[in-house]
Amino acid sequence: MHQKAKASLAGAFTRRQFLATAGAGIAAFSTMVLLPDLAFAAKALPSTRSLAFRSLHTGEEVAATYLRDGQLQAEGVQVLNHVLRDWRSGEVWDMDPQLFDLLYALRRRMDSTAPFELISGYRSPQTNATLASNSGGVAKRSLHMQGKATDIRLPERDLKALHKTALALQAGGVGLYTKSGFVHVDTGRVRHWGS
Repeated sequence: MHQKAKASLAGAFTRRQFLATAGAGIAAFSTMVLLPDLAFAAKALPSTRSLAFRSLHTGEEVAATYLRDGQLQAEGVQVLNHVLRDWRSGEVWDMDPQLFDLLYALRRRMDSTAPFELISGYRSPQTNATLASNSGGVAKRSLHMQGKATDIRLPERDLKALHKTALALQAGGVGLYTKSGFVHVDTGRVRHWGS
């Protein structure tokens, strides 16, 4: 695990009133309240939460419980961090737990139990720079590099409906990429783009 990732993650947890403890090579946490500042937190989420992904680039299919009885689960988080890694370089990063909750709330609002189809999760600075140099649609300071963004779709749901639902959460950035067939969501400031 990168020292920068540990430091960045630890700072975020402090701001979110997480009580961090070490465990099995990644952070484990005692009882906490996730997403206190996001609009969808007003609607109570269950204290046990899971996510599922199918990576379109690696073919991996995973399902993991990342929160059980209000406590972040180290093993589940590790599984999700791994599938959301930079598939080009293989680099794994500590993803923002708020991103997990955003995705959980999005899938719940879409009334879906299907795995998200994953286009992109974490991107190393080198990968992001390469993509940005080849496309005007890639931000040079992308939140993908901080583990705070993902590009996804739900196979049995309309892309525009997914986009509209993500916008309604008011939980961060939302981009619609109709031609490429995915929605970008992140835990940065609330904003939107795309068509």
